[in-house]
Amino acid sequence: MPTIAVVTSTRAEYGLLRPVLQKLQASAALDLALVVIGAHLSARLGNTVTEIEASGLPIAARLPIFDEAAEEPVARTIARTIQMFDQYFAEHRPDALLVLGDRFEIFAVATAAAARHIPIAHISGGDVTLGAADDYYRHCITKMAALHFPSCAESAARLVRMGEEPSRVFCVGGLGDENIRTLPKMSREELCRSTGLPLEQPFALVTFHPETAGAHLYPAAQADALCAAMEAVPGVFWLATGSNADEGGRLCSARLQAFAAAHPDRAAFVESLGARRYLSAMGYAALVAGNSSSGVVETPTFGVPTVNIGNRQAGRPICANILCCPAQQDAIEDALRRALTPEFAALARTACSPYNGGDTSGKILRVLERLVPDPALAAPKAFYDGAVPPFDPMQEGV
Repeated sequence: MPTIAVVTSTRAEYGLLRPVLQKLQASAALDLALVVIGAHLSARLGNTVTEIEASGLPIAARLPIFDEAAEEPVARTIARTIQMFDQYFAEHRPDALLVLGDRFEIFAVATAAAARHIPIAHISGGDVTLGAADDYYRHCITKMAALHFPSCAESAARLVRMGEEPSRVFCVGGLGDENIRTLPKMSREELCRSTGLPLEQPFALVTFHPETAGAHLYPAAQADALCAAMEAVPGVFWLATGSNADEGGRLCSARLQAFAAAHPDRAAFVESLGARRYLSAMGYAALVAGNSSSGVVETPTFGVPTVNIGNRQAGRPICANILCCPAQQDAIEDALRRALTPEFAALARTACSPYNGGDTSGKILRVLERLVPDPALAAPKAFYDGAVPPFDPMQEGV
């Protein structure tokens, strides 16, 4: 039976991949080899491998790619990851590799697979995020990949304009949207008990990552501006989660952690909520703020007011529930105050997500079961120069 390796590095990525992993594990046509790396295995980033373990999914390998002692340059981590996966693929060669997104860790994994001519299936290609280095890592993975599962019609069309064959582009919708529609949520009372926090009152869910592309990158200053704006806006409890493993992520987390420690009656910091608690919290929040992709990709499904700060997510579709502002204190404060008004809450509820593809994980599984066993998947790709066909995430027959 063909083996498909799936690699996960972060809590957010695993939360999106979870339904695909469950379906692959139950598949009678493919064997799943789940490889866990990166932040999942980092104590300072929440040791989120415990969430995977609790799910019962078998882990084929754990590869610690990060230096726990220091926040090292990204290039060094990429080099180490390529070396580790070159060895892993030499010893445990899969028939295909499935990856999601745009992280530098995933770029390194895909590079190692491509060098060994292992076919790559890529989820969420074709997106644009101008304020993050993830943007070019994502596009590099696209050019190495043999199969594409973009989350919306705009991204699917962009993949074809990048030269990908339309017959290899499957517009399946967003896994985040599917999770929101299908994952059992906690009641508000259960969420309060689980976190130990007073979330029966109006609260804001805050996640802030460093910007990693652009001429001037000041993650600590931007996080300070966010904290100052939060301090100036009354009437809401601030629930902040930890930043990611990008350079500057430790600084962002430290600023939010210090804010929570200085305002214990108004704020709390949790390194990682896990997928179920995070989505439950998003559903009950009066406001989502920060610059996480979940703030622009997943909040439209809930219709929750959202403030998207800075340039990290620039280029993604912006729905009616989202206010964008510069990463400056006055601008953030103004956006937070507006987002908390009843008028904007009513507008947010009209948001229409472009990511609804119905049974997204099921569509991905069916394509993988059909095409991974096909030897033609490993054949060299042609560059497509033809017309862009229409795409619809709700299309049937995938």
